[in-house]
Amino acid sequence: MTHSPLLFDRALLRARLDRAAPGFPAAGFLKARAAEDAVMRLEAILREFPVAVDLGARDGAFARALALSDARQKVGLLIQTDLSERMLAGRAGLRLVADEERLPFGDATIDLAVSTLALHWTNDLVGALIQIRRALRPDGLFVGALFGGATLTELRQALLAAEDEVSGGASLRVSPFADAIDAAGLLQRAGFALPVADVDRVKVRYAHPLALLKDLRAMGETSVLIDRSRQPLSRKVLFRAMELYQERFAEPDGRVPATFEIVTVTGWAPHESQQKPLRPGSAKMRLADALGTVERPPGDKAG
Repeated sequence: MTHSPLLFDRALLRARLDRAAPGFPAAGFLKARAAEDAVMRLEAILREFPVAVDLGARDGAFARALALSDARQKVGLLIQTDLSERMLAGRAGLRLVADEERLPFGDATIDLAVSTLALHWTNDLVGALIQIRRALRPDGLFVGALFGGATLTELRQALLAAEDEVSGGASLRVSPFADAIDAAGLLQRAGFALPVADVDRVKVRYAHPLALLKDLRAMGETSVLIDRSRQPLSRKVLFRAMELYQERFAEPDGRVPATFEIVTVTGWAPHESQQKPLRPGSAKMRLADALGTVERPPGDKAG
């Protein structure tokens, strides 16, 4: 039996989220954006979801967005879960401390699963998606948002260049992220039907790169890589990285951009009523006839 390699320290992640919880609302703009996008997708779906789960709810952004939407009439019971108990504290509703890597739900017990900007910290993302798919009833819906591969590209470049310049080598200090094609493929591997993925690229502008680092800390989104350097980032490397960030990426007004790529995926638990691709060779019309053209053997030139 093979096991996925451990990439992230989940205990450290919980500690970082606990620390970030009191100030999270002030830095939760990306979470709010992803949650509002998830709710918009629900508005376009003509069906009801008696039992729904928000995985990695953090400060409840999805519940708030849902409450302001007509889609709230489609969702019955909403269970908010989070790895951090402190993130769930201080608000109404059904809340449950749960690890996205070990979901506490039985097979075919929920109708809708939503996760916005939380699953990118799982060590086995496909395994987590399989658990979600199993927890969904047939024809149940999953809507997920993950950070994509272009996220924090400016910060990555500045840190790598500064550490290489100052220390003669560089450590991985920003987590890797999946791209949209990878995300759709992961849903397929996890057994979801009709997978769809799209990308929302967000540019956030800051007066100084240190303000970006402050936001990441407030979000609980600083690195928890197991293979991270155990040596704290030295002041010399940090200051050089901030200089390089400004030198390379500052815009005409002096502010610096930070790129965040949000990959949103949707998939359905398989059900016999869903559309299915035709078997190869089962077409009833030749493509040339459908297009109104003349089919020619390979190598022939058009007349």
